[in-house]
Amino acid sequence: MLKPFVQLLGSDMPVLRRYVWLAVVYGLLSGLTLVTLVPVLSRLLVGDVRAAAPWLLLTQAGMLACWACRRRVERAGVAVGVSLLQGARQRIGDHVTRLPLGWFNADNTSRLGHLISQGMMAVAQLPAHVFTPVISGAVTPLVIIVALFFLHGTMGLIALLALPILAAGLLLTARLGRHADQAFQGHFADASQRMVEFAQAQSVLRAFNGEGGGTALLKQAIDRQRQAGTRLIYQTSLSVVLNAWLVQAIFAALLIAAALWLNVHLDSTLEAGSVVAVIVALILASRYIDSLLDVASYAEILRNAYGQLEAVQRLFAVQPLVEPDQPQAPRDGSIELRQVSLRHGPDQPEVLRDISLQIAPGSLTALIGASGSGKTTLLRLVARFFEASQGSVRVGGVDVRQMSSAQLAGQISQIFQGSYLFQGSIADNIRIGKPEASDAEVLDAAQQAGVGELILRLPQGLQTAVGEGGAQLSGGERQRIAIARALIKDAPILLVDEATAALDAENQLIIAQTLARLRGRRTLLVIAHQLSTVSMADQILVLEEGQLVEQGPPAVLRASGGRYAHYLEQRQAAKGWRIAAASHSEAH
Repeated sequence: MLKPFVQLLGSDMPVLRRYVWLAVVYGLLSGLTLVTLVPVLSRLLVGDVRAAAPWLLLTQAGMLACWACRRRVERAGVAVGVSLLQGARQRIGDHVTRLPLGWFNADNTSRLGHLISQGMMAVAQLPAHVFTPVISGAVTPLVIIVALFFLHGTMGLIALLALPILAAGLLLTARLGRHADQAFQGHFADASQRMVEFAQAQSVLRAFNGEGGGTALLKQAIDRQRQAGTRLIYQTSLSVVLNAWLVQAIFAALLIAAALWLNVHLDSTLEAGSVVAVIVALILASRYIDSLLDVASYAEILRNAYGQLEAVQRLFAVQPLVEPDQPQAPRDGSIELRQVSLRHGPDQPEVLRDISLQIAPGSLTALIGASGSGKTTLLRLVARFFEASQGSVRVGGVDVRQMSSAQLAGQISQIFQGSYLFQGSIADNIRIGKPEASDAEVLDAAQQAGVGELILRLPQGLQTAVGEGGAQLSGGERQRIAIARALIKDAPILLVDEATAALDAENQLIIAQTLARLRGRRTLLVIAHQLSTVSMADQILVLEEGQLVEQGPPAVLRASGGRYAHYLEQRQAAKGWRIAAASHSEAH
C-alpha cells in the first residue's frame, strides 16, 4: 500500500513519513499509558492507596500526552490529505500526458475519470480518518502483550499468537471481498460513462428510440451497478461479522486461559498477588481486544482504499513514451516505415505486419483499403499514438523514438473522423492549432476549410460559441472547423483520415481543392475514398488485413490490374449504378 502513496506524493513524501512516525509514537504512548494502570490497580486491589497515587498521576500525565500527541497526529494526517489533493491529481496528469495516445480508449478514460474524482477523495481521507486508529490499534497491543507476559505468561502467549491469526483472517476476508469491490468499481465507472453519454447524445437516442429517449443502455448499466453494489454490501457485511467473531474468539481464549488457571489453583491457597495479577491481566486483555476491534472495524474501509490504490498502481505501471536524452530534429517532411509490425498486447494479434514504405517530402499519398485493414492504425502509428512492436517509424529521416514529443507534434498536423471541439468560440477552436494566430490567419484557414459560408450565416461569425463538444453545430460543421484547426497549424506533414466523410458534395470539393493546393508545400498522407482525391495522389498505398499489398503511382497500379485496379472498377460500377438509378426514377 505504500508504493502508490510514494507515487502520488512524490516530493511531498516527507509529510507522510512524519505522519506515520507520529502515529506510531501515539500508539506506543497509548500502550504505555494503559500499562501504567497495572501498578495502579495492583495497589488499589490490595488497599494500598498511598502507593497507587504516584502511578495514578503518571497515568493522568500519559493521558494528557496522548491527547496532545493525537492532535498532532490528526493535523499531520490532514496535511497528508491536503498534499494528496493538491499534488496527486497533478502527478497523475503529468504521467497521463506522457502516455501513448492509443491508451486513451473509452474504458481507460472512464476509469481515469473515476480515479481522479472518487478515487482521490477516498485516498485523501485515509490518513486523517482511517490510518491513525489502524496504526495505533496495531502498535498499542504490542505494548500490552509485553505487560501480559509479566502478569500471566499463558495469556501473553495467547495474545501474541493471536496477532498472526487475526492478520491472516483479515487478509482472507479482504481477498474474498476484493473481486466484488473490483466489479462494483468497474460497473460504477461504466454507469457514469453511460450517464454522460445519455445526456450528450439525446438527439440520436430520441431519433431512434422515440419517447423513451434511448434509456435501455443506461438502465442496463445502472442495473448492473445496483447488482454489483448489492453483492458488495452482502460481502462487506459478512466480512465485518467474520472479523468481529475472530476478535471475540481471541478474547474468549484469553478468558478460558484465566478460568483454567483459577480452576487449577482453586483447591490450593492462592497468593493475593497472583489473583491480583490475573485480574489486572484480564483488564488489560479487554483493552487489547478493544484495539483489535478498532483494526477489524476499519478492515473493509482499508480494502476499498486498497482497490483505489491498486488502480493508481495500474495507471503508473503503464509505460509512458520514452523521451530521448538528446532529441534529434527532423530534416524534412518525409515519412518512412521500415519493416513495421504492431500488436496492442503480448497476446493480441498483429494489427500491422511487416510494412515498409517511403513518402517523399511535399508529396500526396493516398491510403486505401477495406474497413478494418489498418489504415487509421497506420496513420496513428506515424503520429506515435503507439510504439511499433518491431521495426521503426521515421519522420524527417529521424526515428520518432529519437525525437521529443514536442518535436514530433510540431512536425505533424492531423485531421481525424471523430474530431472534438472544445467549449468556446469557432475562433478559439481554430486557434488551438496556432494559439498566436491573427484574426486574418484564422479567417483564411476557415475559408480553406469551407467554413466561410457558416461564418457569414451566424450572427456572431467567428465568435459564435460551439457549445460543449461542438453540440451547437452539425457534424459536418464540426468537421470543417477541425480541418481549419489542422490547416492553421502549418506543420510540414498533414495526416488526413477521411476528412470529407461527414461533408456534402460542395464542401468535399472545397477540401479536395485545398489538398490540391497544399500538394508540394506539405507532405500529405490521406485516407480517402473519393476518386478525386485518390486520382491526384503521387502514390497509392493499398492495405489488406494489416499488410501493404500494393504501392506505386496511380497510373502504374491501374495498368497492373491488381487490387487498386479492382478498387477503381468497384467505384466506377457504384457510380454507374447511382446514375442509372437516378435516371430510372426520373423516367417515372
